[in-house]
Amino acid sequence: MDNTEQQELNEAIRIRSDKLRALAAEGADPFEQVRYDRNSDAATIKSGYPDNDGKEVVIAGRLTAKRVMGKASFARLTDGSGSIQLYVSRDDLGEDKYAAFKKCDIGDIYGLKGKIFVTKTGEISVHVSDMTLLAKSLIPLPEKFHGLKDTDTRYRQRYVDLIANPEVKDVFVKRSLIIRAIRNFLDGEGFLEVETPILNTIPGGASARPFITHHNTLDIDMYMRIAPELFLKRLIVGGFEKVYEVGRLFRNEGMDTKHNPEFTTVELYQAYADYTDMMDITERMFKHIADSVLGSRVFTHQGVEVNLDTPWKRVTMAEAVKEYTGIDFADTDLDALCAKAKSQGVELPKEITWGRLLYSVFDQKVEEKLISPTFILDYPIEVSPLAKKKAKDKRLTERFEFFISGREMGNAFSELNDPIDQRERFMAQVRDRLNGDDEAQMMDEDYVNALMYGLPPTGGLGIGIDRLVMFFTDQSNIRDVLLFPTMKPLKKD
Repeated sequence: MDNTEQQELNEAIRIRSDKLRALAAEGADPFEQVRYDRNSDAATIKSGYPDNDGKEVVIAGRLTAKRVMGKASFARLTDGSGSIQLYVSRDDLGEDKYAAFKKCDIGDIYGLKGKIFVTKTGEISVHVSDMTLLAKSLIPLPEKFHGLKDTDTRYRQRYVDLIANPEVKDVFVKRSLIIRAIRNFLDGEGFLEVETPILNTIPGGASARPFITHHNTLDIDMYMRIAPELFLKRLIVGGFEKVYEVGRLFRNEGMDTKHNPEFTTVELYQAYADYTDMMDITERMFKHIADSVLGSRVFTHQGVEVNLDTPWKRVTMAEAVKEYTGIDFADTDLDALCAKAKSQGVELPKEITWGRLLYSVFDQKVEEKLISPTFILDYPIEVSPLAKKKAKDKRLTERFEFFISGREMGNAFSELNDPIDQRERFMAQVRDRLNGDDEAQMMDEDYVNALMYGLPPTGGLGIGIDRLVMFFTDQSNIRDVLLFPTMKPLKKD
């Protein structure tokens, strides 16, 4: 905002503040209002017409448009359900109230009474008989309510964004419906929703850099959870056979169109199942969400038609790498594989192994090309410390991630339940951590202890809800599906 715009804004705020002081001096301070009883809203009025023609209603909302025409005026009131036109006249309100209405500002919040009617142009409206100012808006709405376009301001002041851009609200209504659909689906599948700690003494369950805080009473550092996985699997050990958790995770990592430091996931675990069962659950869940929220399994995402009734592609990581890059990891000559990867611009891992190289090529050259729903199977053991080894190839694990529109949407394993193997993998992670990998996992002795009591064969699945919402609401930036995304503070002048 330049100096001229700031001066104009300051002047507008001064004028509105003067109006508020004048109202208070007259004994009409709107902020003294405690409550306002309504019996209808904009959507109900419109959906009930013409059966409710002539009915008196009491509604409330924000004034979002006003057109004064002498003794009568038209205005628009917006509430949580939508907006409706108002007809306001001096003859109905009286001189004083009509004069007060003419002085009101766009953004002011009103309660009003009136009768439903339809104008000559066919618009369902309310003929106002009484109005009460319930809250004074001291800052003008952006661009005279033609919309707030600056994305930085939209994310920082979501409350203004929701007022100025009604379509934004629809995204977050769908987000709520999507989360409800997930819960309904899993409840229907016999899963039990549980809660696990957010403050942890060990940041386990994923490879990520944690946020660190300090517990004053215990005088210990603690970590905001990066995943609930290890606690949920403890519950499988304890005898729960199907559990899930919808919750917030925190990872102290980079920010871009696909990543926010705090985000929402659903994780679920099922005893006596494996990663193929998790693929089936994923497909059924997505169909259920589409049916519940969109009413169709065929829709468009980022200009591409998606048909969830079409079986999702299932391909191993090595097969996908060969398909998209031509590099065949059936070759065991590591030097030759490195040369081929470098020739395609792949940044090689610091510690080169067959598995780390395979993952690097996939991550850098294949992932973004997976547009249609695709399960990528059989991840290298080096990047899968919690997944069970493949019986026929110990370099790989029974793990998949699934991708849509070039984005990883979820992660699943046939869970590792061998406590000896798990301890060895934790130790490998500890060595990686000592060698400078601050995303490597720590040793969790209690989790290994739990496995020693016996974890049945188990399938586990985690899905990023924010990215899932992006998919179902056709958004390309994660900040557009987070009501209050993490933002760098503005510098003070």
